[in-house]
Amino acid sequence: MTLHPADQLAFDKAMVTQPVWNRFNTAADAVNLPENVLLHAGPAFDATDRITEPILNSACVAAVFEGLAKEFDQAEAMILSEEILLQPAQDHDIVTPLAAVVSASMPLHSVYDAWRGTQRVFAPINGGSRPAMRLGLRSEAVLEHIRWLNTRFLDVLQAGLAEGIALVPLAVVGLMGGDDCHGRTPVAAQALIHELKDRTPGGITDEDVLEFMATSPSLFLNLWMAATKCMMKLAEGIEGSSFVTAAGGNGREVGIQVAGLPGQWFTTPATPPKGRFDVDLPLGRALGAIGDSAVVEAFGLGAMAIELSPEQKAGLGAFLPDDAKARTSGLSVGAHPYFRALDVRLGSTARGAVTQGAGPVIGLGILDREGLAGRLGGGIYDMPVTPFADALAALSA
Repeated sequence: MTLHPADQLAFDKAMVTQPVWNRFNTAADAVNLPENVLLHAGPAFDATDRITEPILNSACVAAVFEGLAKEFDQAEAMILSEEILLQPAQDHDIVTPLAAVVSASMPLHSVYDAWRGTQRVFAPINGGSRPAMRLGLRSEAVLEHIRWLNTRFLDVLQAGLAEGIALVPLAVVGLMGGDDCHGRTPVAAQALIHELKDRTPGGITDEDVLEFMATSPSLFLNLWMAATKCMMKLAEGIEGSSFVTAAGGNGREVGIQVAGLPGQWFTTPATPPKGRFDVDLPLGRALGAIGDSAVVEAFGLGAMAIELSPEQKAGLGAFLPDDAKARTSGLSVGAHPYFRALDVRLGSTARGAVTQGAGPVIGLGILDREGLAGRLGGGIYDMPVTPFADALAALSA
């Protein structure tokens, strides 16, 4: 397939990027986020629709963390009355996983393009395997863990960050070791932890932090989401380009943005990912696709590179569509110098999706739509072509 010149230019701009994590910022400092605004994954909620329960739960936890409310019920009342507002994180250059919500004073990983220095993207600290906000539960345990992450764990991360850590080399290490850089990231996470330990004067001595690191294989994911988004954003503003620069779901709708129309979401109703439950609940409890981690598949990794991750393929291969392999070449744009040894093609375009008749396949956690059981399992979300076709029509118009 011959690439449209605007899509080729967008891809080239995105690939000439060196995303580096070099500091923390709060959302208030980084993007001037007002105190009464909370940020969620995916596109905005329609004014006529109720917020999905997992995001509402996380928003209540974030509101109490922020000091906007004293307890969760008060926070819910303030959210439903729009005294506290919810907005899409990606519209503020922030990415957040599953149902995790960002508030103004939360410390965020700050990832910038070290080659140009003109772009930054932010992401919250990954909650690991403890009661994490991304699971969409309303509990004191989640609130306590968020406070621990953003104080005690933050201090350790800052002590080991030094001059900054380049993220693409860690992703390559992960991919070579069987990660897919989305659903599976333990190899990259261990490489990241090794860097932090090496850079920390005297090493990391906090036993609770060390235990958390050892049992949290997803620690690299939020950083990689920010790195991916940083690369994609550098393509924004190229006239006529259908290169995908945003992707995500809020549990009710999924959507994308393209380089030629920055800031404009194109959406479709979110169906649940197809997968196996780890809990004994009916399939009807599954929430629709959720999370900004879909940027990883829009970039060409995650489930789009599942052949590099035998463990992921063993777990999710049965739920892949029949044409999954064809999509890895039909949707992708080209090679990145760092990834050439892996024979991985990256990027995606609305033009490619329309030609293929489908969007990327996305590996996602499946959350309880009622917000009671957290993560039900993992699965594959087969993104329909609708938002890509709508984006292409808008570009043509």
